[in-house]
Amino acid sequence: MIAYYLIIFLLGLTLGSFFNVLIHRLPKGESIIRPRSHCPGCGTSIRFYDNIPLVGYLLLRGRCRACGAAISVRYPLVELLSGAALLSVAVRYGQSPETLIFGMLVCFLIPIGVIDFHTRLILNRLTMPGIIAGVVLIFLLRPERWKDILFGALGGGLLLLFFAVLGKLLFKKESLGMGDVKLMILIGVYVGFPDVLIAFYSGVVLAGLFILGGMAVGKIRMGNSIAFGPFIASGAYVYVLWGDWMTRILFR
Repeated sequence: MIAYYLIIFLLGLTLGSFFNVLIHRLPKGESIIRPRSHCPGCGTSIRFYDNIPLVGYLLLRGRCRACGAAISVRYPLVELLSGAALLSVAVRYGQSPETLIFGMLVCFLIPIGVIDFHTRLILNRLTMPGIIAGVVLIFLLRPERWKDILFGALGGGLLLLFFAVLGKLLFKKESLGMGDVKLMILIGVYVGFPDVLIAFYSGVVLAGLFILGGMAVGKIRMGNSIAFGPFIASGAYVYVLWGDWMTRILFR
């Protein structure tokens, strides 16, 4: 099992490197294939051994080999987050179809959450493939869960749509966008119903704690807006790891 977990962790690191490409290029409308990875400062192509997840950043001490420009710490953090997240899913579910299903969910949640955090955008180029991948995986691996796909997607989408409309009525401005609605549809496909409600609740709690902490240190004030996508994604991850326990408490 140690070898299995090591492979999963290394796979997560490698995928994290690819997620960094998505995070950097998709909001700009750039191709994720061409050109090769390069320094945003001087444009020099990054050598393959400098692109090794985590290792390359550490060896370069966080700077471009060619021009010495600083490399954002986001790159190794996303790689480490991806490796740790996939490893935690594998530890939780072992060698089962759920590891693949929820691992796929995590692979979409990470770039979606990070992009939304930086740009306030939840892109169709990620949510739509994520929804399709979830439908295909569940029909192949857990066909008995077809109702989960339907009710989870409907429940997640309608729930966020309700709060989006309610927020606009109360605050006279858009509080949740359609990107958030599509993200909840994606999550609902993977986790089903009523579990999508637990994932959403977890995200709300995390967002509330973040806001309270930010207000306590003076970084957030009443009326400030925050990106909700990262908290929805985090709530779904919380459900993936501890959903059974939360379901027993809330729906026993």
